[in-house]
Amino acid sequence: MNYQFEILERSVCYKGFLRVEKYRMRHELFTGGWSDEITRECMERDHAVAVLLYDPDLDQIILLEQFRVGAILFPGRPWLTEIVAGIMDNPHETSTDVARREVSEEAGCEILALVPICQYLVSPGGTSETITLFCGRVNANTVLSDSTRGVSNEHEDIKVRVVPRAEVMCLLHEGCINSAASIIALQWLEINLPRLLEQWVL
Repeated sequence: MNYQFEILERSVCYKGFLRVEKYRMRHELFTGGWSDEITRECMERDHAVAVLLYDPDLDQIILLEQFRVGAILFPGRPWLTEIVAGIMDNPHETSTDVARREVSEEAGCEILALVPICQYLVSPGGTSETITLFCGRVNANTVLSDSTRGVSNEHEDIKVRVVPRAEVMCLLHEGCINSAASIIALQWLEINLPRLLEQWVL
């Protein structure tokens, strides 16, 4: 059944680095009829793109380490081990354009091939943000491991690491990687590696 919903009112509560909007709404119920009026706040922001960088010839993965405000109170520390990611803040850029730009800015290398993984809602209970996820083929020899990169006017301070795939998978299974995009991409790589190697390695 094609269930319906109705937005009764939409207003901006806060606008800064993030934007928070308040919705008054109602929706059809599985049991029939309509819900009572519901009020919810939703964090609105530009959608994002993330790229897992993999060199199939050297069997190495490019990882980044950077400070994340959302992890300040997370057990451990707020410097997270992640994959390349960036915001789609230019309406003239496609997700592929953003992927190539962010890889150049954050990892200092070029994407040789790009495979789509998925697009998913980050946390639909409270934010509209989506992430479009890719796996990008790179030449790890062109990446300077332990270098520091990032766009200064965006206050980025990013450490780049070139890590053997087996070591990265150990980090994943030991719970040392706890950013959703990174987990999803690495689990995808683990499942799809044979098919990817057939595609990328002659």
